[in-house]
Amino acid sequence: MSGDITPIPTRWVGPLRLTGDVEAEQDVPLATYESPLWPSVGRGARISRLVADGIRVSVIDERMTRSSLFVAADAATALRASRDITGRFAELAATVSAQSRHARLIDVDTEIVGNLLYLRFALTTGDASGHNMVTLAAEALMAQILGWHPELSYGSISGNYCSDKKATAVNGILGRGRSVVVDILIPADLVRDQLRTTAARLVELNVRKNLVGSTIAGALRSANAHYANMLLAIFLATGQDAANIVEGSQGITYAEERGDGDLYFSCSLPTLIVGTVGNGKDLPFVDDALTRLGCREDREPGENARRLAGLVAATVLCGELSLLAAQTNQGELMQSHLLLERRSETSR
Repeated sequence: MSGDITPIPTRWVGPLRLTGDVEAEQDVPLATYESPLWPSVGRGARISRLVADGIRVSVIDERMTRSSLFVAADAATALRASRDITGRFAELAATVSAQSRHARLIDVDTEIVGNLLYLRFALTTGDASGHNMVTLAAEALMAQILGWHPELSYGSISGNYCSDKKATAVNGILGRGRSVVVDILIPADLVRDQLRTTAARLVELNVRKNLVGSTIAGALRSANAHYANMLLAIFLATGQDAANIVEGSQGITYAEERGDGDLYFSCSLPTLIVGTVGNGKDLPFVDDALTRLGCREDREPGENARRLAGLVAATVLCGELSLLAAQTNQGELMQSHLLLERRSETSR
């Protein structure tokens, strides 16, 4: 390996004001070739500072999963084994705890297809995203289960019911990574002056574009404009596994008009896979970014990763809000792109 590094333009945007499960007023780094993303997220960040509660963060759940595949002679054999295995949860949990001081087994979900038995193990993994941690745990669990049930045979350490880096329904339903909901209530005058639109027009666009448009396109548990843009930019800047934007971008944008033209706006991200320790986190630029983000503090295991997840979700909201507002005005999106991209070119 040559050790070459591919440079990606990076800017810190903000600060964003967060309240709720994450309390912060914090700039965020965005690594992207799409230069209009910086001022777009910046507009959402500015609004967050003009609203008393800022962007409220609610961390709903956290878990990392690995599904292991076993093969039985027939469905009846698979079912008997499945019932016995799930009934011995405490023994499985003890095996996981023995593998790592941070890994904890919290759930086992099963599926039987013909003679195939899928076990989906869910673990909490502290501040790590947990990919390797759950695989290590699954290896130990498979050995234990095959010892209990010699009538089963090994199928695969990962049976795709996890589901890792693929657009699936199971992750949104059962959870994978951090499940985070962020929302904001924007007074009517700020909607008019900062977003150059109205709550009614933005709500209507969200229904027609994100909800109906995504449905007729066949979207899978997903109804948003461009979560992937913000996710990729902040993932690259903070040393995350960028392939996890596949499931991470499966989220839902929801909006309501309230009171006399106020805008309630939310983004739900049920599969936000981020970590502050582990592979890639020791790179100098990553360490610097996580330190500046306040994600290298001496906290209880999991707290730093939760803070990062809240910052990532809030960044998504800022960019989503700004783009949808622009699309309520004919011509504004393209005009903004041309203006900002030309300005970026001349400044180089």
